[in-house]
Amino acid sequence: MPRGHLRVMLGAAPGVGKTYAMLEEGRRLQALGRDVVVAVVDTHGRAATASMLDGLEVIPRRTIEHRGIELTELDLDAVLARAPQLALVDELAHTNAPGSEHAKRWEDVEDMLAAGIDVMSTVNIQHIESLNDVVEQITGAHQRETIPDSVLRSADQIEVVDLAPQALRDRLTDGDVYPAARIDAALANYFRLGNLTALRELALLWLADEVDSSLLRYRAEHGIAGTWEARERVVVALTGGQEGETLLRRGARIAARSAGGELLAVHVTSQDGLREANPRALAAQRALVEQLGGTYHQVVGSDIPRALVDFARGSNATQLVIGVSRRSRLAALLTGPGIGSTVIRESGDIDVHIVSHSRAGGRFSLPRRTGGLTARRRVLGFLLALVGGPLLTWLLVSMRTADSMTSDVLSYQLLVVLVALVGGIWPALFAALLSGITLDFFFVEPLYTITISEPLHLLALVLFLVIATLVSLVVDQAARRSRAAIRAAAEAELLATVAGGIIRGENALQALVTRTREAFGLTGVRLLDGTEVVATDGEPSDAEHTRTTPVGTRGTLELSGRDLEAADRRLLAVIVTQLDAALEHRELTATASELAPLAETDRVRSALLAAVGHDLRRPLAAATAAVTTLRQSDLRLSTDDRETLLETAEESLDNLARLVTNLLDVSRVQAGVLAVSLAPTDLDDVVPSVLDELSLGPAEVELDLPASLPAVLTDGILLQRVLVNLLSNALRFSPVDSRPVIAASEFAGTVQVRVIDHGPGIPGERRESVFVPFQRLGDTDNTTGVGLGLALSKGFVEGMGGTLEAEDTPGGGLTMVVSLPVAPSAAHREEAQS
Repeated sequence: MPRGHLRVMLGAAPGVGKTYAMLEEGRRLQALGRDVVVAVVDTHGRAATASMLDGLEVIPRRTIEHRGIELTELDLDAVLARAPQLALVDELAHTNAPGSEHAKRWEDVEDMLAAGIDVMSTVNIQHIESLNDVVEQITGAHQRETIPDSVLRSADQIEVVDLAPQALRDRLTDGDVYPAARIDAALANYFRLGNLTALRELALLWLADEVDSSLLRYRAEHGIAGTWEARERVVVALTGGQEGETLLRRGARIAARSAGGELLAVHVTSQDGLREANPRALAAQRALVEQLGGTYHQVVGSDIPRALVDFARGSNATQLVIGVSRRSRLAALLTGPGIGSTVIRESGDIDVHIVSHSRAGGRFSLPRRTGGLTARRRVLGFLLALVGGPLLTWLLVSMRTADSMTSDVLSYQLLVVLVALVGGIWPALFAALLSGITLDFFFVEPLYTITISEPLHLLALVLFLVIATLVSLVVDQAARRSRAAIRAAAEAELLATVAGGIIRGENALQALVTRTREAFGLTGVRLLDGTEVVATDGEPSDAEHTRTTPVGTRGTLELSGRDLEAADRRLLAVIVTQLDAALEHRELTATASELAPLAETDRVRSALLAAVGHDLRRPLAAATAAVTTLRQSDLRLSTDDRETLLETAEESLDNLARLVTNLLDVSRVQAGVLAVSLAPTDLDDVVPSVLDELSLGPAEVELDLPASLPAVLTDGILLQRVLVNLLSNALRFSPVDSRPVIAASEFAGTVQVRVIDHGPGIPGERRESVFVPFQRLGDTDNTTGVGLGLALSKGFVEGMGGTLEAEDTPGGGLTMVVSLPVAPSAAHREEAQS
């Protein structure tokens, strides 16, 4: 029996319309004659989704009793017995009730597929196992129900049901997703615009990755070895000249032609470069790269074409954009093929675009003398001597007169100087010797013989050699200095690039390691601090092709790839020094983070002493004064006066006891020794105790606690103290004609308790400071306290695994939001224990 096909509707968040789209497609296929049944669908009370069930056959659910509760689940046996062509199964990641044949719904789907039944299902991006932690970081909500990536990737079709984030929030506001009681909490938490945008991008990227994997599988199955350029990766070569902006914009347009195209800009610095890079132009071009959405890279290499091609291959580039050579035609004739020709020859299957620009070389401009004396230049010097000597001789012989000896000697001397400038000392000495012999043979009597009969002729030959030597020494020295200067500029440019990346927020160690690999064209670089891998880039080679360099006394730098030249090793020593400093900074940062709690404790202790010396004095003084007055026997006090003094003393002592308790509690929170006993707790058991402690009745506080609210995992005593503090503040700042509200809602495994008032609120810049100990808004009366209430509340809530945040109340006021995790059900607790 052939296996069934699985088709999955993938959504970025609840409410985008996955179930609706699945039912709509089911109805379409049914109209085309397919045998379609609804195996299980959860409409979540949405009328539009429920209406799509009309006309579709629905398999009745199976009822399972667990701990006295009746649960309904997909009836797998009934679906297999019915054997439709297509079964619609909602929520692929759903966890089945205890007692079901399988623990997960996707396992039920596997049985259907094995039976030859096609299945169409739905799943949200937060339920994918590999993305579960990423989604939790984005939304703050932990998803207990997940599905293995392999199950989803094995689907024959995966379709993203997409909806713009703002459109989804509009649907939520209109009540098309959740009941009215859950809308505010959902909009303020999971369905924030930033969360939805990030989840949408995550879903699209996951599907794009799956498409790439599918393409690779298809090519492997069909034996396709060639490159399919499904995604463009464009590398733009920058020389530091003004033409870079033109090249970058052309590269960006090429990358934009393909969805998901990437733009990379690379600058190769070398002693053999065409010209010294313009730092200002490079900085402007780097900024342009970032504006265009690309990345900037720096590479050091003696062979610029090879370095460009190696970088492009290492980056898996499909296109390489370079500019037309800025050299003149004469320079190109003398020095051979330029970078463009070499890159085209070496590029292989990488497409090369040579872009013309206004800086291209002129027709008659002279070649510039840059760079060191390479072997090519020495060869060119010998060639110039061998070719130029005979040509000059032919020209001078044809124009010879009785008075032309002086001009002949100067012409050969000019040839020697030119050869020295081009090829250095050895070609120049060769040209000087050849010129002296030629002069004697063709222009000195007797002609056509090599005879030095006059001392002056010998002197002329020696002068030729001396001039050639002196000019060559000057050229060699200038070349060496130019080579060293350009190399130093390249090194400084590389280090400036690294420093710039660190300043823009890149990780210092990772940036240094990445730039090291790129600069020296290595296959992999890894930094170890002891045995810990601190940073890595590229793919390390085997031990035979890996060299290690100590980084101070702290770490080791492993380099995989080619052997480094002496100049490269000098630059590497500079980078190693930077790495050593970065490792030291890393250690100091870790030490500072360890000392931070001690500094915070010391700050709290100082504030505590100030509070004890100032804020506790008022109730203590009031109680002392009242008791002292009562003890004076010579005073005749009325009954009302004595009662007033006793009330003052009692109130002051109660405040003292409360303040001392809070001080002790905040010290426990700061020291991290707060004792918390977590247990499933119903808010209906906590809120009445809060009202009793504050002596409040229904007329003074409005309650909005849904009956279906689940229990929270919390410490009931600590939660009571938190709500007492928050409600006391709400009562204190609420207007006379307004009552504070205690409301609660549940969403995504979290219960939010909101204490709402319509008072003056708190300015945005003071939101965080109100949770700092000993912070008050200018209160100085005898019952105020020392500003510990909100600090204690936040510490208690965080100690229970929750959060406490301040929000604006619509219409004015302050809302304090306590978020606590939902207590696991009895079934989940049994699973965890087993």
